[in-house]
Amino acid sequence: MMNDIKNQLREDAIEFAIQISDVCDEIKGCSVYVNQIVRSSSSIGANIHEAKYAQSKADFIHKLEISLKECSETEYWLELIFRKGKILEKVYKDLRNQCGSIRRRLIASITTAKENS
Repeated sequence: MMNDIKNQLREDAIEFAIQISDVCDEIKGCSVYVNQIVRSSSSIGANIHEAKYAQSKADFIHKLEISLKECSETEYWLELIFRKGKILEKVYKDLRNQCGSIRRRLIASITTAKENS
């Protein structure tokens, strides 16, 4: 059961990074911001994937905490790109909601892992 939840979180993070990348492919200008959001959004899933092979419980928690930080950074870049008028409000809200969902599940996973260590 727990592996299914972790795998779903990883899959959702991958899908989110793909959606961010697809949106960014359409943005003209703001290449610095676009590069940053592509990096941070793809790092969410990469760190979740790395956590799967953590060397210890502390390493597992650390990898998830990095994912959480990358999630927060992605929310920042997303808002900045929206405020610059580079994406529509509906696109912004959909991506922000997906990112928020991933963030909340990361927080729950980190809290559970800390309680069980």
